[in-house]
Amino acid sequence: MVMDMPPTARIPLAAGAVGLVLTVINQLSADHVDPSLQRAGVVASILSVVLMLVGLLWSRITPVVAERVELAGREGLVLAEGLPEPLRRELGWGSSLLLTATPAACLLLQWDQQVLLRRGLLSDSRFVSGPIAARCLQSGKAISLVDLTLYPGRAEFDGLLPGLPSVVVQPIGTRGLLLLGGWSVRCFSRSDLIWLEGWAQRLTAEWAPALDEVVAAAAVPDDSAPGTD
Repeated sequence: MVMDMPPTARIPLAAGAVGLVLTVINQLSADHVDPSLQRAGVVASILSVVLMLVGLLWSRITPVVAERVELAGREGLVLAEGLPEPLRRELGWGSSLLLTATPAACLLLQWDQQVLLRRGLLSDSRFVSGPIAARCLQSGKAISLVDLTLYPGRAEFDGLLPGLPSVVVQPIGTRGLLLLGGWSVRCFSRSDLIWLEGWAQRLTAEWAPALDEVVAAAAVPDDSAPGTD
């Protein structure tokens, strides 16, 4: 655990621990314990503990950034056929913003079980929503899976991109989903989730009728087709 801390946190923590040990040794090895030695020992102990607390707090202020996972996939953009041009521009703008402003590797939009948008790293597999996505729609709240290795149902997202370390599932009203796959564990901040939620609300408020028309026409792209940037 200590080795996982940044150097700025390990230095005061180690200094405090060494100081505390030396203070104890000094007290135990003294020939005579007088009030001045006791006062010095108390002050030294307090300073050592304070240094250790500074190291622990510093590790929370500057947490270790998880390393990116090497993900297999091709960069691209896949949009459903039949999307009106204003909606295509909206999906292009929103997806580009999320992929550049957040630590996301891939993005997927689903409406009424139909995949209308995929961008970033693309998988050759077709995404089929499962229990976690259903729970997200039922609750109406985003589900952030910060480390997929800890979740038994992680196979549900293999169709998004195999080997993803983290995923955020954001509902779009009661009929759509926005999935954001991250490059590393615990990579999405609170501000990233706010951006995702804000775009989902915009899609629900302004583009739900257009999304309904596309799904009704059943013009969904082949996920195995190569994307274009």
